[in-house]
Amino acid sequence: MFNKILFHKIDNSQIIVFRILFGLLMMADAWGAIATGWVKETFVDPDFTFTFIGFQWTQFLIGETMYMVYGVLGFLGLMVALGAIYRLSALLLALGWSLVYFMQKEHYNNHYYLLMLVAWFMVFIRANRYKSVDVLIWPQIRQTYTYFWTQLLFILQIFIVYFFAAIAKLYPGWLNGDFLQILYRKTAQWANTHIQWEPLTQFLYSTDFAKSIAWIGFGFDLLIVPLLLWKRTRVPAFLMALIFHIINSLTLHIGVFPYFALALTLFCFPPELIRKAFFPKKAVLFEGGGDYNTSYKNRSLFSFVFILYIAWQIYLPLRHWAIPGDVLWTEEGHRLSWRMMLRSKSASTQFYMVDKKSGERSQVRLNEYLTPLQISRVGVYPDFMWQFAQQLKKIEAEKNGRDVAVFVTSKLSINGSSFYDYIDQHVDLTSVKWKYFGHQEWILPEPKCFSCFHDKNSE
Repeated sequence: MFNKILFHKIDNSQIIVFRILFGLLMMADAWGAIATGWVKETFVDPDFTFTFIGFQWTQFLIGETMYMVYGVLGFLGLMVALGAIYRLSALLLALGWSLVYFMQKEHYNNHYYLLMLVAWFMVFIRANRYKSVDVLIWPQIRQTYTYFWTQLLFILQIFIVYFFAAIAKLYPGWLNGDFLQILYRKTAQWANTHIQWEPLTQFLYSTDFAKSIAWIGFGFDLLIVPLLLWKRTRVPAFLMALIFHIINSLTLHIGVFPYFALALTLFCFPPELIRKAFFPKKAVLFEGGGDYNTSYKNRSLFSFVFILYIAWQIYLPLRHWAIPGDVLWTEEGHRLSWRMMLRSKSASTQFYMVDKKSGERSQVRLNEYLTPLQISRVGVYPDFMWQFAQQLKKIEAEKNGRDVAVFVTSKLSINGSSFYDYIDQHVDLTSVKWKYFGHQEWILPEPKCFSCFHDKNSE
């Protein structure tokens, strides 16, 4: 029964339009990263990057080579948009984007992760069977239909993204507006400088404004996909999404994600409606289309893999509940979980090296090893601390022939709270193994009210 649902034939206009938008957005993101200096800051200036643990082998690409990598990624995005040598272009784009995604965490953002997942979707979806260069070269592959699973996959993925983004907001630091009050300070400062209308400036600085935006954001994430799927609310929901994402684009400067999110809403509309809107002269479903290489030999296996993937996507945002400690404090289970823009962290952190032979202890000057961006990250993320300790040990062994232990003292503040002891300063981070799916015992337990903005005078 489930096989029949997944392989029900539908018009393929959605996936064709999305292929074009997706490819152009990937091109813009890749080439824009070069033009804005993002590639230089992230991959060229540093001596090394903080990779996802296990991907240290990617460091051989660090340097000006990354200009070429992102240049090629942009070109592959254009090839995907055109549907030119599509299967190869989509595969190389997915591989290349996955590579650069796992190469660094300094600029971690959920939309990079979503772009990677969707890039892999496009590898397995025949999105070049209409309005593509490939069809001009090989007319026999032309089709006017796809299978329902191609639409359902996107709908479920979008729902998972927004639903878990909403669930993650159910904590005081968000609902009280603590984080957003910090986030929108720059907006208030801009208004104070350029508009110079005191009531507006005070409103943007206010807790009431932050709370309002917090609850609007929570409601939007929780309800937007159901509202887009329901015929009666679809159009106003799309207009709401349009306004929401445009405002985010203008105020939060988060790259192509707002436009990518809008492109994904295509899959919440009926396929026939997309056909009429974008391809009014296109033949009705099945007419004029071939059946070139459309058989799935093992639909039961495909259905199993489909369900397994969705189950994995549901597990990842929930996995932090199986790890001791609050994820907002430990960061364990934060990534790949759609926990988007939830908190502001600051820290006072020092690294110390101890020569195991002489016992000499010295404080590490971070600016001798790290870029300003990396320094801002290494103090607040435990995995960065652990990786930097390994890097220090390696550097000292290679350059100075010393075997060193590395210790960290750190105090952490979340959403403007007081600073609390964060790391066990007696643990040599070079001597412990990283538990990728577990808890790092050298992270100290969180205080009872670490995320409360108003706890500064409560001690």
